[in-house]
Amino acid sequence: MGSVVAVSARSGHHFSKTPALSIRLLTGLGVAGDAHMGETVKHRSRVRRDPTQPNLRQVHLIHAELFAELRVKGFVVRPADLGENVTTDGIDLLALPSGARLHLGTSAVVEITGLRNPCIQIDTFQKDLLAATLDKDADGNLVRKAGVMGIVIADGDIRPGDAIRVELPAEPHFPLQPV
Repeated sequence: MGSVVAVSARSGHHFSKTPALSIRLLTGLGVAGDAHMGETVKHRSRVRRDPTQPNLRQVHLIHAELFAELRVKGFVVRPADLGENVTTDGIDLLALPSGARLHLGTSAVVEITGLRNPCIQIDTFQKDLLAATLDKDADGNLVRKAGVMGIVIADGDIRPGDAIRVELPAEPHFPLQPV
């Protein structure tokens, strides 16, 4: 089991979000009041390409362990700074398979759809931070560490301190890809 460290949302399209005491997840839509809430894509570049695409990025989650890793490299990053809605602790988000479900708090459920593909805006937030959120595995493959994206399967309010339980999908499991 893991836990929720922080929650955040923001109504406008900004890089960072605003920390909150709680957020409400809405089935099929995302985080109530957040700029990325909706059934179809809300990320501005994706809307320009095809506004009818399904929104696989309703909720953005980042593991707090990333912040500690970045701190060692000289960066100061706090919950909500990288635009995530939920900051987690104790769950290896990047190792989850596609379709894994996170049960957050008493009733909310988020199904993981893929990896966040970090963009150059991260360097606008802090110089050279983009490179620090990328790595290579033993085989030389790119590793994206800026969190995961998901869709809301069940409504619920979540707040810091809430428990997170992972439910794995039926096998075979497929690794996360950028969405």
